[in-house]
Amino acid sequence: MEKTLILLKPDCLDNRVVGQVISRFEKKNYSIIATRMIQLDDSLLSEHYAHVAHLPFFPDIASFMSSRPVLAMILEGENVVQGVRDLLGPTDSTTAPKGTIRGDLGTDRMRNVVHASDSLENAQVEIERFFSDQLAIA
Repeated sequence: MEKTLILLKPDCLDNRVVGQVISRFEKKNYSIIATRMIQLDDSLLSEHYAHVAHLPFFPDIASFMSSRPVLAMILEGENVVQGVRDLLGPTDSTTAPKGTIRGDLGTDRMRNVVHASDSLENAQVEIERFFSDQLAIA
């Protein structure tokens, strides 16, 4: 069974669509095996977004992602990494098809409801980053 990291972003919590998002994951038979509310600080954001931390829009991402605690989850299931990516749709919510999570619930490229790992390798790194103190249960 594969595992992936999910972050329900501030817009997901602000717009009270957490239940809708989780319901879509559960309908695909993905199991939630760990959760935690976490306030993302500068250090964690810089590490998680290292691939864009040098770009001019990074301060906007950091401000948005630290605006309130996010809900981090580990999902487990068959082909969960790609399956979740398919459920989400493209990163930019304005181009995501209706029927996808981002197409139905997101508003733009940053306020796109959910972060999900994009590969098995990144899932392992991201799970360690957000759940290192809880990995015995995962």
